Formats: sequence, structure tokens, C-alpha cells
Amino acid sequence: MAMDPALKSVKGSRKSRSPDEATLETIKFEHQRWLTKLGILDRPWLILGSAPEPTLPSDILQNCARVDINNAGRTAEILSLGPADLTIRKRRKTWKEHPRLRTRGLLWFHTAPLFMMHLRLWMKPAVRVGSLKRATKDERDAIVRRIVGSIPEDIGRYGKATNGVASVCYALFLGVPTVVLSGISVVKMGHSYNEVGKQRKQIDEDRYVLQKLSSFPNVVTTEPELSRETGIRLVTSMSELR
Repeated sequence: MAMDPALKSVKGSRKSRSPDEATLETIKFEHQRWLTKLGILDRPWLILGSAPEPTLPSDILQNCARVDINNAGRTAEILSLGPADLTIRKRRKTWKEHPRLRTRGLLWFHTAPLFMMHLRLWMKPAVRVGSLKRATKDERDAIVRRIVGSIPEDIGRYGKATNGVASVCYALFLGVPTVVLSGISVVKMGHSYNEVGKQRKQIDEDRYVLQKLSSFPNVVTTEPELSRETGIRLVTSMSELR
């Protein structure tokens, strides 16, 4: 099926610098070493997105490393959940939504040198980051392709998954034992930490990748709606992860 030229222009608007397989293996080693130092590589991950009304069973919260996506830490702040074990953040996400970021580790998708990223964090006195790691969007997207393959050109407008969904692939790529998805939706609009009701993008791409991820037995969700929409196994307590 031919792709709409308008969609092709969106998908091809930025030249890709996708890493080769050898580079991906180097990235894997470096990130595994970083997460081992943080003490979360061998723990189950609770990936917290910013979809409204996240389902957060208390025993799963207590026994998983919490990984906040973009500004989902603002929801965690409202719920008094404490600092994240890891925050995975895209470069263009506004800091105004969550100016008091608290996280033990920050994986920041950025193009600036690491010292410049440290400087930018230093200029935000309310932000507290224990350890910083840089990656690029091309590296992120290559990891998604490694785990689930390429997204077909006739699916969606952007040809890539959102940060939250890509983070599941990142976890699997590095060998995290179990990934639990909360606050992630392909239906609900808006964010859990405000009432703006912003429209979500890349819904079709996310749905495609999540349906692929449903074949992984160690990928589960606490969200009944997400389970129905994608086939990912639903869990309600920590005992169901073992």
C-alpha cells in the first residue's frame, strides 16, 4: 500500500544516524554497567507513564524499581511516592510541568555533550539527579527495532514509538527480568498530573509495538484497558510476577 506523501514527509524529515550492531552492543554494555551501579538492572521495573489515573498496586510499587517516563515524576510527587529509581526523559519535554524532579538516575535523550547536560541540570536548582546518562533518539529507535522489528510504513504518522513504549524495549534489551506497565494507554488522552487534556501522538505506532511486546511473558501491565487493547497480560499483585 502506497504511503501518503504528507506522512512520508513527516517520517523522513530528519536524517537518521542509526547505530550499527557493534555500536548497539557497546551501548548495551555501558548501560548495563550504569544500571548495575544504580542497583536496578536485576530488579523488576515498574514503568510509570503519564496517562490519567494510573493503576499502582502497593506491593508492586514496593518491590519494583520505579522508572518514570518524561514528567510522570510529577504524578509520583503528587502521590508522595518519593524519588524515582530511574527517569527516562526526552530532550524537548518541558521542565515547567515538573520543576522539582527527584531521581536516582536520569537517562536523557539528548544531542548535547554530557558536560553541557550536567550544566543544564546545575542551572535548575530544584532538580535532584543522582547519576546522568546520555543517549540519542536514533539509539532509542534502534533498540526498539532490535526488540520488535521495524514499524511498517503504513502504521501511524511518525514511524516511531513514544518514550514510554520505547522504554519497555530498552529494559528488555538490557536484560531486566520483568517489566510492569502502569499509566500507559493507547486510548486515554491527557496527563495524570494536569487537566490540559493534551492529545497523544503516535497512538498507532505505540499500539503496534505494544501488541508485539505482548508475546514477551515478562512484560505485563496493571492497566485493564491496556491489556484489552494490546493483549499484554494483566497483573494485580506482585505474586503474579513470580
